Amino acid sequence: MPAFCDIALPVPLDTVFTYSVPEGMRPIVGGRVLVPFRQQRLSGIVTELHDHKPNVKTKNILTVLDPAPVLDQQLLQLGKWIAGYYLAPLGEVFRTMLPLNAEFKRTIGYRITEQGHNMLFETSTGGSSLRSHKTPDEQMAEMRILEYLADDEMVKEETLRAGARATKALLAGMVRKRWITREDLSDAQDAARTVRVAVLKSAEGKLNANQRTLIEALTAAGGKLSVDHLRRLAVPRTTLNTLVKRQMVELLDEPADFTISRYKARPSPFDFQFSPEQKQALNQIQQNVEARKFTGMLLHGITGSGKTAVYLAAMHSVLQAGRSAILLVPEIGLTPAVAADLHQIFGKEVAILHSALSDKERAEQWHRIRRGEARIAVGTRSAVFAPVSDLALIIVDEEHDSSYKQEEMPRYHARDVAVMRAKMANATVVLGSATPSLESYFNAKRNKYTLLELRDRVEQRPLPEVEVIDMRQEFQETGHEQVISRKLAEEIRERLELKEQVMVLLNRRGYSPVVMCRACGTKLECQNCAIALTHHKRSHRMECHYCGFMAPVPKTCAQCGSEYVYFIGTGSEKLEELLHGMFPQARIARLDRDTVRSHQDFERTLAALNHGELDLLVGTQMIAKGHDIHGVTLVGVVGADMALGFPDFRAAERTFQLLTQVAGRAGRGQTPGRVVLQTYFPDHYAVQYAAAHDFLGFYEKELQFRSWMHYPPYSSLANVLVRSPKLNEALEWSGLLGKWFEKTRHEGVRVLGPAAAPLVRLKQDYRYHFVLKSPSREKLNGLLRSMLSYATQRKIPRTQVIVDMDALWLM
Repeated sequence: MPAFCDIALPVPLDTVFTYSVPEGMRPIVGGRVLVPFRQQRLSGIVTELHDHKPNVKTKNILTVLDPAPVLDQQLLQLGKWIAGYYLAPLGEVFRTMLPLNAEFKRTIGYRITEQGHNMLFETSTGGSSLRSHKTPDEQMAEMRILEYLADDEMVKEETLRAGARATKALLAGMVRKRWITREDLSDAQDAARTVRVAVLKSAEGKLNANQRTLIEALTAAGGKLSVDHLRRLAVPRTTLNTLVKRQMVELLDEPADFTISRYKARPSPFDFQFSPEQKQALNQIQQNVEARKFTGMLLHGITGSGKTAVYLAAMHSVLQAGRSAILLVPEIGLTPAVAADLHQIFGKEVAILHSALSDKERAEQWHRIRRGEARIAVGTRSAVFAPVSDLALIIVDEEHDSSYKQEEMPRYHARDVAVMRAKMANATVVLGSATPSLESYFNAKRNKYTLLELRDRVEQRPLPEVEVIDMRQEFQETGHEQVISRKLAEEIRERLELKEQVMVLLNRRGYSPVVMCRACGTKLECQNCAIALTHHKRSHRMECHYCGFMAPVPKTCAQCGSEYVYFIGTGSEKLEELLHGMFPQARIARLDRDTVRSHQDFERTLAALNHGELDLLVGTQMIAKGHDIHGVTLVGVVGADMALGFPDFRAAERTFQLLTQVAGRAGRGQTPGRVVLQTYFPDHYAVQYAAAHDFLGFYEKELQFRSWMHYPPYSSLANVLVRSPKLNEALEWSGLLGKWFEKTRHEGVRVLGPAAAPLVRLKQDYRYHFVLKSPSREKLNGLLRSMLSYATQRKIPRTQVIVDMDALWLM
């Protein structure tokens, strides 16, 4: 066994670390080990075993965590490519690739003691005045924690923090008082996921109203319900504990089920006749898969043309050949619908991977894929790292979507990683979209990808007719600012009378996006960001959508004391309220980040729309992506052209994509669809081409501007962001790097900056940036690598210099 090994650790340092291998230990390349690092223990990936003794004293490995590699040679190679191309520390890349935190992270649990029960009982009956030096608020917090633990279950610290608002100091104090016990649950992390259930043993005996509620719920459910379900009933947490003590109910731990999707599957794609274009596209994909050579393909199909059916049929043929496939979707919200379709066709061969799953659920799904129990992986961007064996096909649905780009370290683009993984595996990659990114379509036109086109909707259904409403003219004719134009209101009324469904898009959350004093002009801004706070009426607060800072709704101006505080603009919450006022009989729901707290919320709302239980759905861009609701015949677009005013060269492309995608939700059933598009920029080419469903026209026009300004796809682009909580540090560091760029010869690379970022302060950091453009990715990468070395020499922290290759967001 070699004496040393190199380990990639999840720290922001561009290096691997060498450790000694103690006798008897057998680390393996691609496996995880636990090592000491500074004052902590970290898990890392072994990248090499060797006998080259380093010049410094090495520490020993503590534990070998895996008897076999968790990353095979191909995934190790892919991780190294990501680290090199995106200039990210290798250990942080590997951490992103492995959703196995649940297996080795330290987990602390708490359980109530007999003394804790006594204290809870005495306080609830008024028998104890809780003689303590603590404040009344702290005493109430302690009782809240005891109430939460009253079922005698072990509860994790993070659950207590979220559910009972417990702090570490409070918990430590309660442990000292012996009201609760503290245990390290880390050793139990690899245990299977379980769910605690209550089983009814006896319903006889005297019961109070709360106890009767629980007994009746258990009886109605056949004598068994999960404890989580019972807790959602409006009864105190101690009630169940009392029934257990009286031996009327027993608590058991059972293996937890994993539900792929609660969404009702759509009719199988094999139940209808494929169009000649669909057949041709499918045949080409199948031929390339069978050839076992790398092929990149772009499937450009208009909205409603049956791209999903082609994906499913292609995956079906891969599965029949005994091989594996990965399907990427951009939003967690799309995953349940796609997963339901896949589960209907492929059964238990499907695994699902996305961030809304718990750590244990993600690890469980990952192991199913690795063991070969599931040969189809579906999920958001991180699913591109699924450990499938004999990979034949990767499909990237809605490949243009910006959510495929990770906005934190490592800043990879899942679409481009998918292409590289397919290349390494000699597999086929299919990028699909109704509005492909300019880069992908440009590559297809240059024959880097095979271009497949679906020009017609399934069953020859027509594309929706789009009517553009000039909101400037609307203002002139009505004399006041309108959120819903007269035409859109009339169209909604007609659809509701015909019992048809409507979607209305407003890509802005909250009630009012700006709050301003009319006396002095002061705008209410976030204390951490250079951005206005948004008014959320239902939750009675002001909120920053970037850092999460919250403040009370002001009654007077903090600057001058004036009562004339003015709420400006409209968000999706206000639009929903307006529509309720205009159409009081309509069943209306809203889909945005405020109403969707989990993927179950998303599934519930879309299922209601699908089953005809809703008449009108209001939402942000969440409603624009990929949903196939046959009852929707009208789509209203309110203010989707706001992005055209952003200082971003991709603003027109984003607007065109959003308008085209949301328009494509209309008329997907038997009834033709219609779109009413409200805009203040009716003459802008993005609006004009979206209204005409003319992707090619937009592509050619936008490409002209890109070529003049040397923007992608004509050059590679990187954004270098320098940040610090101290303004003088941000200025000093960006100045140092600016001088270095001036002195350094960088032929073939254009450097713009330093300049203040459009959002000059974000999450307490002051931000300055450089934009670099070059026709050569190699030269650009080399220059950035040299810049990072110089920053390290000048003691600029690595975490404060962000390099974003192929940046999508320059704000």
